[in-house]
Amino acid sequence: MVRITHLNSLLTASVSLLAFTTSAVQAQQPVQLAMANSIAADNADSSSDVAAAADAEGLTDIVVTAERREVSLQQTPLSVSALTADMLKAANITDITGLNGTVPGLVIAKSGGGERMISIRGIGSETPENTNTQPGVSYHIDGVYIFNSIAASAAFIDVAQVEVLRGPQGTLFGQGSTGGTINIVSIEPSAKDLSGTASLGVGNYHYVESNAALNVPIGDRLSIRGAIQHVKHDGYSNATDVPGYRLYELDDANDTSWRIGAKWSPLDNLSITLNTIQYYGTNNGPAQKNILDPQPDARLLTQDYAGRSLVHTQLYSGVIRWDTDFATIKSISSYQKLHSEQSWDGDGLNTTLFFPVSGNTSRYDHVALWQQDTESYTSELNLATHMNGPLNFVLGGVYLWSKNNQYINEYRANNLLIQRPALSQDTSSTDPRVQDLTYAELSSITREQYAFFGQATYDITSQLKLTGGIRYNHDKSTGLSDSGPKRGAAVYPTGAYLQPRASAPRSADEITGKAAVEYQFTPTNMIYASYTRGFKPGGINSAASAGSSAYALGFRDNIKPTYESETVDSFEIGSKNRFVGNSIQINASGFLYNYKNMQFLEEDPVLFGEGIANAPKARVYGAELEGSWLPVKGLRFDGSMSWLEGKFTADYLALDPTNAQNAQNAAGYAGTGGFFANYFPATLARYAARANINGNRVPKLPRWQGNISATYTGEIGPGLLTSRAQFIYRGDYQYRLFNEGAVDTTPSYTQVNLMFKYEPLESGADITLRVTNLFDTNGINSRFSDPYGSSQVMDTYIPPRQIILSVGYKF
Repeated sequence: MVRITHLNSLLTASVSLLAFTTSAVQAQQPVQLAMANSIAADNADSSSDVAAAADAEGLTDIVVTAERREVSLQQTPLSVSALTADMLKAANITDITGLNGTVPGLVIAKSGGGERMISIRGIGSETPENTNTQPGVSYHIDGVYIFNSIAASAAFIDVAQVEVLRGPQGTLFGQGSTGGTINIVSIEPSAKDLSGTASLGVGNYHYVESNAALNVPIGDRLSIRGAIQHVKHDGYSNATDVPGYRLYELDDANDTSWRIGAKWSPLDNLSITLNTIQYYGTNNGPAQKNILDPQPDARLLTQDYAGRSLVHTQLYSGVIRWDTDFATIKSISSYQKLHSEQSWDGDGLNTTLFFPVSGNTSRYDHVALWQQDTESYTSELNLATHMNGPLNFVLGGVYLWSKNNQYINEYRANNLLIQRPALSQDTSSTDPRVQDLTYAELSSITREQYAFFGQATYDITSQLKLTGGIRYNHDKSTGLSDSGPKRGAAVYPTGAYLQPRASAPRSADEITGKAAVEYQFTPTNMIYASYTRGFKPGGINSAASAGSSAYALGFRDNIKPTYESETVDSFEIGSKNRFVGNSIQINASGFLYNYKNMQFLEEDPVLFGEGIANAPKARVYGAELEGSWLPVKGLRFDGSMSWLEGKFTADYLALDPTNAQNAQNAAGYAGTGGFFANYFPATLARYAARANINGNRVPKLPRWQGNISATYTGEIGPGLLTSRAQFIYRGDYQYRLFNEGAVDTTPSYTQVNLMFKYEPLESGADITLRVTNLFDTNGINSRFSDPYGSSQVMDTYIPPRQIILSVGYKF
């Protein structure tokens, strides 16, 4: 049960908010807002254009697609934040990880293998390195659902704005949005004018960035827009003990992406837009510093393996839009491909340091290859009305298909063959090199999903509105898998050393929905209350379904052949307001979540039998505040903050990988050899190490988080100077639900960013100086506890101080 004091605090805050809103509304004259006609047109403006508009008219509106229609952010009855292209550039946000601290309740944690674990209000993904599950925060590019979290960093090219919807979006966005939704909105091709932009930036760490975009009208009906960007820099950190290198760079970058789109409007009310986004990135991989590393310098890692990362993503999408007298009809389709090759130092130490940590059984633990090849199709058809009457609605259907192939090679041994390459997939089962592997996997999971949804809003009066929605979700999973290595009598007599076999299929159906009421005091002040249900489908555990877990031995408490869907019931109250002639904006919300069957990655009593389990119940609640203020001409303040609480509220005995290994070692069965020689006793020792998570804090849930920025724009000589300073605070949080003391606690950090931009009048040029992490804080982005291998705990850090000078031109 939620503590009464916390409920009282939440209710008091809500009542105070309503009282403040009402009194402010009565004190001011109504101000009619002007809706923007186009998202692209609004957000393609330069910062000076926006500043000038703000001086003349107060705060400008941002149009979002939060409800499958273009609506003013201030008239959307849900918690949503929008960051324009200028905001992203000013904060030097070049990938999704940079959004940390800028949106209330949003945490983006780096994980192994190039993943980004995205959570909103503590709800996201607790299944690192398992891409057969879906994320808890759905990710979209121009409305297209993106399947794989590794592909999330490839979207930041030619961006108009980033929209972050907080809370379950179970009706309009469906599965995988228990925590919320992020939508990247690109700048569309336009037939109005020939235009373009180009910029070149350089900075410390041999940082180089280059960007260019060109919009070409071809007559009045057809236009083409292309963009390309390249970012390269040296490593922010270095491994000290890699053979053949004095220092081996980590956290380096060499990323190239390009986008080309065409928009054809054969009729005034009909358009067809085709796009492709291509991304290719290669580097030495992320810097993950073992918390046992004795080297005090956060940017030096006592590691001995030369890791690497290669990611290639392809996205092809098509949108057909037909505007009728009463509705807009859209067809959104896509084809996606991902190829990823990752390798890294799994123990995060050198051989001397790791040997005692492993129980004197291994000198290293290295992931030689984690390869993924994902192919996906999506198709959606929706209709959104814009009738003059009291009733408007959205109807739609979605079909999703995805196939994820995965191949893993991991070595953990007592010899010094550190840089051994991965084996080919067709390696013979009799090849002696197979015995050197501590783990290998070859699997293929296919997911097929479809859904139908509808949401309607009815205006009871000109000020009071009711909204209701429902969605039917169907999800089916099938798979092939094999893991090993096989030893002794289990070795295949002929053929490849891994021979995947079919696992039992799994299917599920779920109904999700929404109910909301909103009251518009004036055109600039409203309150709302809502109930929504979010849903994330379950799936198949490869090892357990193949009989390689304690489940096959009769244990029923841990990893099962399949895992359940997770759901969240959300109750939210909020208010959105503009005051004092449109110069002050205050948006606030409070929420309560009842969470069921949270999916998380758990160790199994049988070694290498780990998989997805379900934590029965959790409760999360909190409050968020966002605001903007234009006190005088040219000066603007923006800020946000969140307060979040959450605990597990039901008994579940969960097995932490480290506790399982320690119990196994203490019982005298250290290492894989001892394990297989004493199979059942070792399983019992590991099984006894389970611990109850009831009362543990929900992971990825900083109690406090926020940011504040000040921007000033004024004429200096023959041009405009825009100056911006930003302060970010991200509180500490538990990385995993095990809450293993200091091991799982990700420390808090603060960060200060600066930006100065000068634009000579009527020149089209600009000079920009950006300084991120001004005080060179060694802030820990996330604490990653490897769920596989030797279960080491690593810290990943935010980038160090970065000073970037860029020159741009637009026409």
